[in-house]
Amino acid sequence: MKAQAGICAEPNLHALYLMFNRTGEVTALVARLASLPALWEAVAADFPDAGFTGLVAVGADAWDDLYPVARPPQFRGFMTQSANGQQAPNTPFDLFVQLRADRVDVLHHAGQRVMALLAGLVALVEEVRGFRNLDCRDLTGFVDGTENPQDEHRAEVALLEGGEFAGGSYVHVQRWVHAMSDWEKLALKQQEDIIGRTKRDNIEYESADKPLTSHIKRVNLKTPKGESMEILRQSMPWGTMTEQGLYFISCCRTPLHFNAMMASMYKGEGGHFDHLLRFTTAVTGAAFFAPSEDFLVAKGQ
Repeated sequence: MKAQAGICAEPNLHALYLMFNRTGEVTALVARLASLPALWEAVAADFPDAGFTGLVAVGADAWDDLYPVARPPQFRGFMTQSANGQQAPNTPFDLFVQLRADRVDVLHHAGQRVMALLAGLVALVEEVRGFRNLDCRDLTGFVDGTENPQDEHRAEVALLEGGEFAGGSYVHVQRWVHAMSDWEKLALKQQEDIIGRTKRDNIEYESADKPLTSHIKRVNLKTPKGESMEILRQSMPWGTMTEQGLYFISCCRTPLHFNAMMASMYKGEGGHFDHLLRFTTAVTGAAFFAPSEDFLVAKGQ
């Protein structure tokens, strides 16, 4: 099964994120979704220097209506979190489209093609543009995605193996809004203690030096067998002149790793929750499954 290239794509300079809800007939929409892999290929061929990739993922609440015959194992709605005065909401959407490229104009043309293809069948309910900040840093000033798997290990972490859903990925999306004015009031050492890394040269604290409330301590988890709970992050900063933050995207062969990380951030251990949550707020949260290109095409015939 051929995975959609957007799942394991290497970092780009720009992104366009589109959230849709259904408005039209299901059979027609499934047929249009089957045309998206060809659309991704056509855009990449038209702009070979742009590093373009596309990705479409189906929401947990919409899956059974669109593809009632089979459902990915472990696929469920976004698991909300509420603890220590912080919340991670569930804001379901039917479809998520991620477009990535090194040219903004290519993203615009690709987005217009997607809109034309899905016209009359969906309503666009969120549109966000992502961008690379400096040397792949979050707007907090810290390098983002340092722990991401590399090379062929990206597919090992992100993609299911075997069965009807091989080449697919569980995708979780959150739009975070940073309280930048509060964050920038902190001293450098305070910021570094909250993250668990140095800011300028991106050196991770020694294990004994990491506060239990540091972000790295809360998200670097292991299974009962001692194996790392890895996810492939495809996140990018986003922003307007009035608000800004991180458009967080997790791709993984299982939803369990992301859910465990969220629980650890919000509830922590012994009350030691992630203190980064004092300076950023998740305003959306949705769970999707990005099927293989073969699955999309076959179901649309």
